[in-house]
Amino acid sequence: MSTIDREQVRKVAHLARLELTETEEEQFTAQLSNILDYFNQLSELDTENVPPTARAIDVSNMTRPDELQPYTNRDEIFESAPEQEGDYFRVPKIL
Repeated sequence: MSTIDREQVRKVAHLARLELTETEEEQFTAQLSNILDYFNQLSELDTENVPPTARAIDVSNMTRPDELQPYTNRDEIFESAPEQEGDYFRVPKIL
């Protein structure tokens, strides 16, 4: 069982430039100790035959394909533009 003490919490808070109250120090001490305990539990698992992976589950790209669809109401588009010049949008010059 790994535990973290308040002095270690203070040191980490100092390095992170955090000011903690006594209550927060106590709270973080308990929470960080629980996290370390959980990691110790995970280290007991046999992962010898488990290949490395970036994700725990298989994920594929779920995006739809881009399909060109003309938008016929040009006036509505120009109404939403902050500025226009003729049939064009007017935008700030970028150099």
